[in-house]
Amino acid sequence: MANILQRVGIKTTDIEAVYRALTTREGLASWWTTDVTGEGDKVGNTIAFKFGEAGIDMKVVTLDAPNLVEWEGVAGPAEWIGTTFRFELKQDGDYVIVLFKNLNWKEPVEFMHHCSTKWAVFLLSVKSLIETGKGHPFPDDVKIDNWN
Repeated sequence: MANILQRVGIKTTDIEAVYRALTTREGLASWWTTDVTGEGDKVGNTIAFKFGEAGIDMKVVTLDAPNLVEWEGVAGPAEWIGTTFRFELKQDGDYVIVLFKNLNWKEPVEFMHHCSTKWAVFLLSVKSLIETGKGHPFPDDVKIDNWN
């Protein structure tokens, strides 16, 4: 199994704000994609994210406010189905550290490389959202290739 691992520090002492960005429709639409259906604030809920014609559905599997958000890919790209998306949050002085993990890829295919870079882009979008009040969700994200 292969994994994507990312770390970003967000300059804030409000860990709850970061947690809300990961668990509310408004928060998610402010940093990942503007087309979000569902709520991420309850275990068992499904959140649908659209990126133009493409989409992914995530089932909320673990919430431990304000330190952990975990989803499972249940619909969308075949490589994401059954993988785990884990956001671990911890306060470290003036920063909230986000440890992101996309776990249990069957193999490190080219799409995984793309996703690793895009997760970095979107984690920086969360950082921007919390630090400046404006994220850069799809379709206003940084484009890295013709996959988006």
